[in-house]
Amino acid sequence: MKPRTGIAGVLHESNTFAARPTTYADFSVARGAQIVEEWGKSNHEVGGFLEGAAHHGFEPYPLLVAQATPSGPVTDDALDRLSGELIDRLAAAPKLDGLLLALHGAMVAASHPHGDVEFLRRVRAAIGPDFPIVVTHDFHGNIAAELVERSTALVTYQTCPHIDQQPRGRKAAEILARILSGELQPTQALAKPPMIYNIRFQNTSAAPLGPVVEASRALERDGTVVAASVAGGYQYADVPAIGPSVVVVTNNDLARARSEADRLSAMLWATRDQLVLDLPDAAEAVRRALAADRFPVVLVDMGDNIGGGSAGDSTFLLAELLRQRAMGWFEAVADPEAVAGAAKAGVGQAFEMSVGGKTDRLHGDPLPIRGRVKSLHDGGFVETEVRHGGQRYLDQGLTAVVELEGGTRDFPNLLMLTTRRQPPFSLHQLISCGVYPQRQKILVVKAAIAFRAAYEPVAGCIIEVDTGGATAVNPARFEWKRARAGLFGMPQHY
Repeated sequence: MKPRTGIAGVLHESNTFAARPTTYADFSVARGAQIVEEWGKSNHEVGGFLEGAAHHGFEPYPLLVAQATPSGPVTDDALDRLSGELIDRLAAAPKLDGLLLALHGAMVAASHPHGDVEFLRRVRAAIGPDFPIVVTHDFHGNIAAELVERSTALVTYQTCPHIDQQPRGRKAAEILARILSGELQPTQALAKPPMIYNIRFQNTSAAPLGPVVEASRALERDGTVVAASVAGGYQYADVPAIGPSVVVVTNNDLARARSEADRLSAMLWATRDQLVLDLPDAAEAVRRALAADRFPVVLVDMGDNIGGGSAGDSTFLLAELLRQRAMGWFEAVADPEAVAGAAKAGVGQAFEMSVGGKTDRLHGDPLPIRGRVKSLHDGGFVETEVRHGGQRYLDQGLTAVVELEGGTRDFPNLLMLTTRRQPPFSLHQLISCGVYPQRQKILVVKAAIAFRAAYEPVAGCIIEVDTGGATAVNPARFEWKRARAGLFGMPQHY
């Protein structure tokens, strides 16, 4: 009889500096067969769970997968409802032999700084201390010791942008298969260097972080450890376990797990002198873009990184593009009110209203604009390539493309207004709305690192910008209360 394994996930990256809490209604929840339909073909670890189950001869039993766009902390009600439903589904399921559980690692709940720890604690209490639970985490997880203690094995992504989510899901399934066969007795160790690894430097394809991550991959390739994970951490959650982590899983060799985790942690610490922030502000960045000779120029609005939980409606770069009379630019702004105004006006009609800056004062002021409604779209699109986030089917809600004054037919100034915040992980966000990235001179992305998988192939050059917002790249812009004191990279006065 085939082993039967539960498939589940609750994923949220919670920005404690974001104004808007994340409620139960913000989660997209798939149950049972719907999980296979929505996630089976994805490049997400849930897709990897399903593929790995088939490869290793499991009978997968899909339970519940819930995901919400990064934003403020999750309400206690949402945590209670999601954990309660998963526990109920586990109780109602036929006999399960193990559980593959996708958790982000940076979920914060109103009453629980480490929401993933609390979620796993509840699940573990319901199904017992010896039941095999293999957990996956995002690269940006702030990993607490309690999570390692309560999981049977923990695997994180090894890439940022996250292009290895499905393989890491398959890795988790492989580990569970070895546990169930009796071949593997997992022992795991956690090491955390006393630092913040600033998101500006979390590109795993380049130094300083790249060589450290490659060392973890080398451990897995030579088979001397079961899994080695280097997580960059998430700097926008004011929680005790903030910062980078190393988790090493071995086969009943705790001493080896500890020594390798400590070695990789020391490698992270040794790069600290290379983590120097020196980015232009919005005005200087636009000046550099206008002087560039390779196009399109990608301006990275670091302070309004939607994938990090920001509002998606920052106006700092938009204001400078207009003030400096740039031509041939594109920017997307999340503004449901403005979308409704464009829809009311209709395609081809004049559009004049204030956009952006409506969530809070961190992201600039609403900006008056004038133009015409170029097109309206339902906002749904499909990403078929391996891209950050791993999702295949995406939906940013009713979307309007407004052509602003100051451009030409060859180089139009295009403002995309979206109903829902959509991280810029896919070029199909633009293409599905009739915008061709290679034809624009300037592309603004509200991101940090994740955009690179999609945008680097088309970019002439990339300029990262030190803008304000809930994901401002400089930690000194924020007030800290719960993070460990004395961490490298934090404000000196903290």
